[in-house]
Amino acid sequence: KFGIFLVGYIDDIHINNLRVVGAGNNWNQHKKAVNLMADGSVDIECFVTNKIKLEDFETVVTWSKDENFCAANDWQQNRNAEELYSWWFNCVTNPPNDFIRLGIEYQHQLVGYGDLARINGSTAELGIAIGDSNLWGHGIGVQAAKQIITYASSKLGITMLEAETHETNLRAIKLLEKLGFNEIS
Repeated sequence: KFGIFLVGYIDDIHINNLRVVGAGNNWNQHKKAVNLMADGSVDIECFVTNKIKLEDFETVVTWSKDENFCAANDWQQNRNAEELYSWWFNCVTNPPNDFIRLGIEYQHQLVGYGDLARINGSTAELGIAIGDSNLWGHGIGVQAAKQIITYASSKLGITMLEAETHETNLRAIKLLEKLGFNEIS
């Protein structure tokens, strides 16, 4: 399933001019993403928000109908609503202790989520998912990932991040490489 395993060391990932406000696992304010694209051509303003909420479920249902999103994120397309709600309810109300899932907003809409998973000491696994595939390629995932990396480093003491993706998910591979991750297997 997963053919690409990437690793990035926070010291090697250049994250400048980003402000992250808040502490611990709860972010009480929105965090503004500063555009750090190398060519300066994209003016993205996205926010990594508080943890996801049950009220976000209708948006999640929309994502489950997006063929491209489902294929890229190993989701079953048009999943049974009851089963999907059960999964979402568990994500929101009963996350593991080593897991943080944050919402990603763009133009005041929830458009995806970012994960820090398998948090163990100074390591964690990074995950980013933008739910509406029409928004892919606009820099939202990169900006959100930079915010989450900054948070992981400054608030949780994370110094090494890992990420997995499908060999065929070229967008995810490109995003991770842009952030300074290197393929190790």
